[in-house]
Amino acid sequence: MKTSPFTIPDVLLSSAAPGARPMPVIGLGTAADPLDPVAMKLAVIEAIKLGYRHFDTASMYGSEVPLGEVLAEAIRLGLVASREELFITTKLWCSDTHVDRVIPAIQNSIRNLQLDYLDLYLIHWPISCKPGTYAHPVDEEDLMPMDFKAVWAAMEECQRRGLTKSIGVSNFSCKKLETILSFATIPPSVNQVEMNPVWRQKKLREFCLANSIFITAFSPLGASGTNWGTNLVVENEILQEIAKAREKTIAQSFNKERLRENLEIFDWELSEDDHEKISRIPQKKMMLKEEFVSPEGPYKSVEELWDGEI
Repeated sequence: MKTSPFTIPDVLLSSAAPGARPMPVIGLGTAADPLDPVAMKLAVIEAIKLGYRHFDTASMYGSEVPLGEVLAEAIRLGLVASREELFITTKLWCSDTHVDRVIPAIQNSIRNLQLDYLDLYLIHWPISCKPGTYAHPVDEEDLMPMDFKAVWAAMEECQRRGLTKSIGVSNFSCKKLETILSFATIPPSVNQVEMNPVWRQKKLREFCLANSIFITAFSPLGASGTNWGTNLVVENEILQEIAKAREKTIAQSFNKERLRENLEIFDWELSEDDHEKISRIPQKKMMLKEEFVSPEGPYKSVEELWDGEI
């Protein structure tokens, strides 16, 4: 088996099951709109050759099946020695955040991915919608409050049954994490959120650090060129100046060269002056998720959805 040119550091998640594989700190997401399965598969193969072992998907992305196919192919080709080398994350969609639907949902995702278990299973958003509906965006009349306690108990059951090695959440505020922690017997290992130099989330980072919750950042470059993204990161003059001085690029993407650049970050570090410059970048949240806000729904305003943390 060919040795990859990069070694990616990893971290052992705080509430992982015994024997769990540590989580590589860099992973490849598979969200795209529209999704091109062929391009995604090619990107995953190139990523594996470079040393990526952490891949992120979600039932709503529509990428679980093609990701499962390409991972199985990579193992057959010997690009990956075994499934145990991989770290696979997927997410529970809002229509399945009901106590009786969590186990069937994770089992379906596992089948889609051609796996025996997941490494990490996340609640995608802190809201429920009408069971059996998979529209995106969610129709206003289908929005429902989530029974956090019951759904989290079902997530814990997923881990106890060995369906996943770790469980966590995505897009949760400090307040909503506090709610989960108030009754959790297996605390969330991860909170996957929007985080980048123009949305640094200082309060959330401090809260998660204090509670041993690992933050993973989605769209860390702002997801420019997508229908949900922003150019504020890649076009920021301060970041461009720092990147030029280090002979790096801001993008450090279903793009072979970008995949390589993303791994060329472990042989250098930012100076105190760089950190100070970055701290002055004006903050702006990219993804407000207004579609989860409705006069008749559980969240009547964007501020309520994010508990004022915007």
